[in-house]
Amino acid sequence: MAELTLELVNKLFRYDKETGDLIRKVTVSPTGKAGNKAGSLYETGYLRTCIEGRMYRNHRIIFLMHNGYLPACLDHIDTNKSNNLIENLRPATPSQNQHNRRLQSNNTSGVKGVIWNVKKKKWQAQVKTKGHQQHLGYFENILEAETVVREAREQLHGAFVNHGVCEEF
Repeated sequence: MAELTLELVNKLFRYDKETGDLIRKVTVSPTGKAGNKAGSLYETGYLRTCIEGRMYRNHRIIFLMHNGYLPACLDHIDTNKSNNLIENLRPATPSQNQHNRRLQSNNTSGVKGVIWNVKKKKWQAQVKTKGHQQHLGYFENILEAETVVREAREQLHGAFVNHGVCEEF
């Protein structure tokens, strides 16, 4: 199995700058023909492509093709895991990548970083940064808690801030 290198990916693929797709230059199988889009959508939401028996996420191949290196972690700016336009990809630390997350499906308040504290009977605001949960206070009103958590995220997460409100793709 070959190591993923710039030379190898440039030999196998070209990048469609209009769609963000990888296009095969070489036929590798009956379904992996030259001229076809490379990759299959997996349950994780990422497009993945097989290269010499090993699966790689398309966004990592594309980033390598454009930048000549692979960071340990990549972030999709718009949080759409299948939007592999190069403008939508940026290197990130794992912590930064976590900051740029949408509202989780198990969120019951509808506001990222705000939970109902049953014991205190108040809205609790919290923000996670560098792996640690930071308590921001208790509030009678959910809008107050939301304002405080948004301000903290803006300050702590910088360019990777995401308030959990994303458009559907």
